[in-house]
Amino acid sequence: MKEIKMFVMAACPHCRRALEMMDEIYSEHPEYKNIPLKKIDETKEADYASRFDYYYVPTFYVGDEKLHEGTPSRAAIEKVFETASA
Repeated sequence: MKEIKMFVMAACPHCRRALEMMDEIYSEHPEYKNIPLKKIDETKEADYASRFDYYYVPTFYVGDEKLHEGTPSRAAIEKVFETASA
């Protein structure tokens, strides 16, 4: 199992939607709750966030690989969890 890093901003509507989708996915796949998830608010952790190559939030990394950036879709978020759980 690999850690998921999720870069967000508190005021971002796309980030809120991604979190809602994640709750839906968790209810269907409770085993995904065991995957380590680190949420990084880029406004609060700007120094850390600047080490990663992305422009839009939400952005998901599994390990060092960027798997999704920008407007979320359920399919994209499910792929993040599937990759992390492999």
